[in-house]
Amino acid sequence: MSKRKRGILLAIWIVLIVALLVASLLVGTQSEGRESIQETMRDAVLHDSNKISLFGLIDVNPALISAVLVTVALLVFAACVRIFAIPKFKMVPGKFQMLIEQLVGFFDGLAKGNSPHRNGFLGAYIFGAGVYIFTSTLFELLGIQSTTTEGLPITLPAPLSDINAAIALGCLSYLIILSGGIVGNGLRGVGKTLKDFSLPISMSFRLFGAMLSGLLVTELVYYYVNLSFVLPVAVDVMFTLLHALIQTYVLTLLTALFYGEVSEPHKKKEIKKKAHA
Repeated sequence: MSKRKRGILLAIWIVLIVALLVASLLVGTQSEGRESIQETMRDAVLHDSNKISLFGLIDVNPALISAVLVTVALLVFAACVRIFAIPKFKMVPGKFQMLIEQLVGFFDGLAKGNSPHRNGFLGAYIFGAGVYIFTSTLFELLGIQSTTTEGLPITLPAPLSDINAAIALGCLSYLIILSGGIVGNGLRGVGKTLKDFSLPISMSFRLFGAMLSGLLVTELVYYYVNLSFVLPVAVDVMFTLLHALIQTYVLTLLTALFYGEVSEPHKKKEIKKKAHA
């Protein structure tokens, strides 16, 4: 593409953005009949009012529905890859095979680099956890709509924006670390793991805080009509992609680091007595 065409396209984009900004300022806010911004932000955190009926049996947080959809989608995708794609893998990889191999190799290298003594199961776990965090974070970009028990429309949030999901993943990672300590060092490994009793709390709230910050910023932007023409796209995509990448790397790295620390074999110190002549 020539420089002239690029300049024309850039000018067109600038004109469109300016026009949308002017339109948003002229429209102003229209918050009559809507819940206040405080109520909107509170419900984004606690999910105490906008709930969804699960098969008419129980009212649940929207994030639970999101978690079920993401889990089912990942399981179906994994089954399809195992049945249809992996048997056709070749020595000279294609694009899809290369993508899968790079993804598996990244988490496998992360496990081996931080836990050289025991890393087989660790690699599998951080691969699964990393893919789930990344995919579930990007899930909110789909904008899947549902209906609350009060008949109001709602967009399904990222599963990990619910504190319960973040705590569950944090505690599961801690149990994996504990299992590494038990297998590697027995009771000594249990003691080393239990010393970091605040680890599941810190991992859970770090993950929850990162997911929630993006959700709250997006809710704030969407709440005001005069900001909902241009900013939501940039804000939502930016926060979502950053959180997906950063939190996937942070949680898997922390899990691998602590797993490697507690599973490292304990070397008994040999006391050598030297005879003095």
